[in-house]
Amino acid sequence: MKPASVVIVTGLSGSGKSTATKVFEDLGWFCVDNLPPVLLPRIVDLVSEARGGDARIALGADVRGKEFLPDLARVIAELREGRHGIQFLFLDAADDVLVRRFSETRRQHPLAGRGGTKDAIRRERELLQPLREMADKVLDTSSYNVHQLRDALMHRYRSEAEGKLQFNVLSFGYKHGIPAEADMVVDVRFLANPYFVPELKNLTGLDRRVSDFVVKTPEARTFIRKMTSFLQFLLPLYRREGKAYFTLGVGCTGGQHRSVAIAEAIARRLPPDDAAVVVHRDVVQAASPGRSLS
Repeated sequence: MKPASVVIVTGLSGSGKSTATKVFEDLGWFCVDNLPPVLLPRIVDLVSEARGGDARIALGADVRGKEFLPDLARVIAELREGRHGIQFLFLDAADDVLVRRFSETRRQHPLAGRGGTKDAIRRERELLQPLREMADKVLDTSSYNVHQLRDALMHRYRSEAEGKLQFNVLSFGYKHGIPAEADMVVDVRFLANPYFVPELKNLTGLDRRVSDFVVKTPEARTFIRKMTSFLQFLLPLYRREGKAYFTLGVGCTGGQHRSVAIAEAIARRLPPDDAAVVVHRDVVQAASPGRSLS
C-alpha cells in the first residue's frame, strides 16, 4: 500500500490553525482537529487503509489538549519512523499580532488566566518551543490576512491536479429557467434569432448552418472576442484563489440556437489551459450533451 501523506498542524493560538484546517479540507484532505496525540497514529492507519494510495491526512493538535500535549513530540517522532510521509507544520505570529487578533475576535486564549492574554501567549510559547524546533516548516503569519494565509498554504500543499480549474460552458434557454449551477450568466438574445429562418428553425446551434448564421455577424464576433478575453483574464484569478469549478451560463430564449452556437464558439477560442467542458442543457437534438473541447 502506498504511504499516506500526513501533515500535523500545530502552533500558537490565533496564528491561523483554523484557517489551515479549512484549506486542507478544501483540498480534499481528511481533517481532524484537536485530537489527543496518542490517537494520531491510529487515525493515520485507519484513513490510509480506507483511502489506499490517495490518502492525504491533516491532523491538528495544540494547547487546547492541555493534559495530552506532552505526548505530541513523542508521537510525531514515532510517526516519522513509520512508513507514511509525515510533515510537521508549525504556525507562529508576533505577540502583538496575536493580542490584536484575540481582541478583534473577542475570544479567550485557551491558557488565559489572571495574567490576561499577553501572559497566556508567553506561557504557550514556552510550552510549544520544543515542538517548534521539531517542525519541518515554521510559517510566520504575522503579516498575513486570512486570504494570504490561504494562498500560502494552497501554494505549498496543492498538487498540480488540484490547481486545475474545471471550467464549464453551459448553454440554456431562459424560458426553461436560469441554471442554478451557473457562477456567471451572459444573455445572447441581442443576436439575430435563427428560429425565425424557416430552414434553420428545426436545427440547433450544433449545425454548421445555424452556427454560421449566429457567429459570423459583426456583433457576435465582437462579443465572442471580448468574452474570450475576459475569461482569459478571469479564470487564472479563480485558479489562484483555489476555486475548483466555474460554470459560465450562456442563455437565449429557447436554448436551441444562439446560446448553443456562442457557447461552442467561446470554448473553441480558449487556449488549452482554459479548456472547457461544454454542456447544452436544453438542446433536444444534440447527439451528446457535453464533451471536452481543447
